[in-house]
Amino acid sequence: MKKNTLLNSELSYIIATLGHTDEITICDAGLPIPDASQRIDLALIQGIPTFIDTVKATLAEMQIEGVIVAEEFKTVSPQMHDELMTLIAAEEAQCGKSITVSYIPHEEFKIHTRESKAIVRTGECTPYANVIFQSGVVF
Repeated sequence: MKKNTLLNSELSYIIATLGHTDEITICDAGLPIPDASQRIDLALIQGIPTFIDTVKATLAEMQIEGVIVAEEFKTVSPQMHDELMTLIAAEEAQCGKSITVSYIPHEEFKIHTRESKAIVRTGECTPYANVIFQSGVVF
């Protein structure tokens, strides 16, 4: 469910139309996006927009109840992983609801993205900077 305002019309529309447990993926510039998936390509150049900025903008709009990330994210890109987990903890505190965080192997993550309503490509070039958000409800 949508919470606030967002300038990107495609991303705003997707968030507004999400039902409970629907998923969207926010990914780095290198994650393969299946042909059948809706691609929202925000990437301009390397690093713009960043993964974290895109996550922040999405969390300002979207109520989440679950997060899926690749196991490799923790060890290969620990600083970015920790930034994401800090944002998730802040979101939990703000909404007063628990958010489940699940870790799966990267190859499984890529397969799981096929279930996303949309895949949002950023300009991020940090390895494994990808997340699947599961939509929650605001009530």
